[in-house]
Amino acid sequence: MAKKKMNSLEDLGGFVFSTNDDFELENDTVEETLSQKQQQLEAHFSNKGRGGKIVTVIKGFVGSEEDLKALGKLLKVKCGVGGSVKDGEIIIQGNFRDKIVQILEKEGYNVKRVGG
Repeated sequence: MAKKKMNSLEDLGGFVFSTNDDFELENDTVEETLSQKQQQLEAHFSNKGRGGKIVTVIKGFVGSEEDLKALGKLLKVKCGVGGSVKDGEIIIQGNFRDKIVQILEKEGYNVKRVGG
């Protein structure tokens, strides 16, 4: 198998190499989760790029990945459907936007229904 020729640093795939023992990445800070009242969440309806499948997307969560996953799990259980947490968004299978807005408001979050 032939080796792929690397033309630039981007071909390394985002790795950062350093020989400095004190080297730290700038993104190593742990993001604190805002309280529920301070969160400004948005409930979107989408079917783009999903093979025509309808999903509800929750955006705008500020906090740790663990807290986002816990909120995603709560919504999946309350709606009785599947979903995932990717790229800082909660994706719930199906059009449950109104139900999710009610659930989040009951939990104390500020949530806005976005789109038609």
